[in-house]
Amino acid sequence: MPGGCSRGPAAGDGRLRLARLALVLLGWVSSSSLTSSAPSTSSASFLASAVSAQPPLPDQCPQPCECSEAARTVKCVNRNLTEVPADLPSYVRNLFLTGNQLAVLPAGAFARRPPLAELAALNLSGSSLEEVCAGAFEHLPSLRQLDLSHNPLVSLSAFAFSGSNASFSAPSPLVELMLNHIVPPDDERQNRSFEGMVAAALRAGQALRGLRRLELASNRFLYLPWDILTQLPGLRHLDLRNNSLVSLTYVSFRNLTHLESLHLEDNALKVLNNGTLAELQSLPHVRVFLDNNPWVCDCHMADMVAWLKETEVVQGKARLTCAFPEKMRNRALLELNSSHLECDPILPPSLQTSYVFLGIVLALIGAIFLLVLYLNRKGIKKWMHNIRDACRDHMEGYHYRYEINADPRLTNLSSNSDV
Repeated sequence: MPGGCSRGPAAGDGRLRLARLALVLLGWVSSSSLTSSAPSTSSASFLASAVSAQPPLPDQCPQPCECSEAARTVKCVNRNLTEVPADLPSYVRNLFLTGNQLAVLPAGAFARRPPLAELAALNLSGSSLEEVCAGAFEHLPSLRQLDLSHNPLVSLSAFAFSGSNASFSAPSPLVELMLNHIVPPDDERQNRSFEGMVAAALRAGQALRGLRRLELASNRFLYLPWDILTQLPGLRHLDLRNNSLVSLTYVSFRNLTHLESLHLEDNALKVLNNGTLAELQSLPHVRVFLDNNPWVCDCHMADMVAWLKETEVVQGKARLTCAFPEKMRNRALLELNSSHLECDPILPPSLQTSYVFLGIVLALIGAIFLLVLYLNRKGIKKWMHNIRDACRDHMEGYHYRYEINADPRLTNLSSNSDV
């Protein structure tokens, strides 16, 4: 389990102070040696040791990394780093920290003096990140592209992109955000809504209103929360391919008026309802990709088929085919008409198999119950006889009272005997 979110270390303030102190000492030693007629051996040795102990300059490359000042690029790839290097050069514009063991990205993880004011592209993919804290990307005023893909994110703070306090922080400069395959382990995912966690980070504080590209592929999303896109009005490219989306009923695309591409390939979509069709048609520039979804061609598909025949929004619509029922498998949606779409779909083989398995389980339970009854037949027979005798005694008592109440003579006799 990753550690708690705490503010990252200051970015080398201590090293800078030590460097200044060493330079002062060097100046004092050199001035002393100039005034003396013969410099002493001890002064020379002190000078050599001071030079050798001088810390690296701020724009020097961190030891485990590869740097190119001409390309403004620093690569710390597959170095098993457990934290962000503290001595990153201030000229860095493209920073690659892929293939490491970072685990936790604390608040202020990239805060430096001088700040990394030119850092525009940050790649943290495949670095075993499990926790991204609030304010992890603060103090990066030029950050345009961020890639957190292929990390098992157990905890993504709602203020990871907006700062530790979204009410007072400036909007994020991010333009492209890649969150592909950030699925946590199954046992961690069951403890909370993964879809809700991602939605909270995308909408907090309206920090990502300038975002233009969002990639959420391969995250096994079962649904999209209704408000996941409400604070992203500038979005132009949305990638949701290779998830497990069954329906788009609850999510709204109405405010994405600048959307140009929507990728929904390789999901579990059965049909698009009329509300979704109307929203997609109202977007002036959008291109929608719907390949490799298991479309169910029954009477509920009629409106979508009619829409597909008229719209130019869907790219490659001629490739869309039916998956169910069996008699319609691999039929192109554009070739269908209302006479083909019936509401008596045959259950898919997976459901048929499930019902057969359920029948077998129930039959086994019934057989076990009968076996228990058979093994306890003597005790059950005795118990039934006892119940029968008890019922007979009660019935005889009720019958006797009924006869007395029905015959007036017996009633008077009973009254006199009581007296």
